[in-house]
Amino acid sequence: MRHFGHISPTVRKDLFHQEPAEFSLSSPTRTLAAALGATLYSPATRPQLAADIRKQAARGVVSMVLCLEDSISDSDVLGGEENLVRQFAALDADPAGTAGLPLLFIRVRTPEQIPDLVRRLGGPVRHLAGFVLPKFTESRGTAFLDAVADAEAASGLPRLYAMPVLETPDLLHLETRVETLAGISRTVNRYRERVLALRLGVTDFCSVYGLRRTPDMTAYDVQIVAGVIADVVNVLSRADGTGFTVTGPVWEYFRSQQRLFKPQLRRSPFLAEGVEELRTALIEHDLDGLLREIELDRANGLLGKTCIHPAHVTPVHALSVVSHEEFSDAQDILRPERGGGGVMRSAYTNKMNEVKPHRAWAERTMLRAEVFGVAKEEVGFVDLLTAGLQV
Repeated sequence: MRHFGHISPTVRKDLFHQEPAEFSLSSPTRTLAAALGATLYSPATRPQLAADIRKQAARGVVSMVLCLEDSISDSDVLGGEENLVRQFAALDADPAGTAGLPLLFIRVRTPEQIPDLVRRLGGPVRHLAGFVLPKFTESRGTAFLDAVADAEAASGLPRLYAMPVLETPDLLHLETRVETLAGISRTVNRYRERVLALRLGVTDFCSVYGLRRTPDMTAYDVQIVAGVIADVVNVLSRADGTGFTVTGPVWEYFRSQQRLFKPQLRRSPFLAEGVEELRTALIEHDLDGLLREIELDRANGLLGKTCIHPAHVTPVHALSVVSHEEFSDAQDILRPERGGGGVMRSAYTNKMNEVKPHRAWAERTMLRAEVFGVAKEEVGFVDLLTAGLQV
């Protein structure tokens, strides 16, 4: 699979200076973590789940979570498990084949569900990328991660990944945050090769204080949430080789509501003929706040995003593409002859690139360029949005 693989090769050629690379479940962990993109959540109880997965793959989704936890009621868990077994069998038996299926993860409630589900899925378990582990702490996490390792060994699969979700009150509360983060760090480091990415449960964070952000506000406007995001990145996503990919929080709005503030989506990128309508459509569906949050996610060290609505996927991916300017800067910084450091004016003549301080940024940018591609010099996110949304 590849990002923007759902649009035609001709259109991709017009959009990309460097096209997104193909990747699969056998790709290096670092590549897969960067490639997750907009991870679309779906309740495991959906009766046509296999068809839904194929439909979303055709629209550009490359990772999905099939949820047995908060998205369904307690009374539906057993039915959800049975449905997953049926739907994986349907995917496996489909004459269309399984090429191009998204990376599929199951969000469980307890460690015991993991080996049980792997056993019940049977042969079609080969289409499973791993498990999402809720309310992850040091005390809970070891049992979950051991269960994933045991299930992998029993199934004979080459790899089952884990994605812990950081969402518990002791991570939010100031008096317990430092030790909680230290414990999470100890746990995920013991299972480093198994942990694909860490996910943030911002809705759960807000619930601890009875908060809910409006569609005009990002997670970073809620200061108590912004503080814990910063601390998670500080401890768990360092650029010194010890860090993990941390994904952006969910954007929970997808219907138009009465606005309290002016739209945040600038007009300037939309001034070309015919694209003002796209700006209007994005504003009407409360996606201008999403676009702002995606930019803030990346500025704060997060990559990818949890999504609960298909309309959010293309904006996340469009804003994950590396601009030609970013690519040019990263290339200059990483040139072998620059190994000794120094400062140079950027090729775009609008900034200074410092080789040593900017090296980690450049390396991350080149990884993002590998999986999301590099836009042509004249191509902006509006062009990428338009191409993705027209499919």
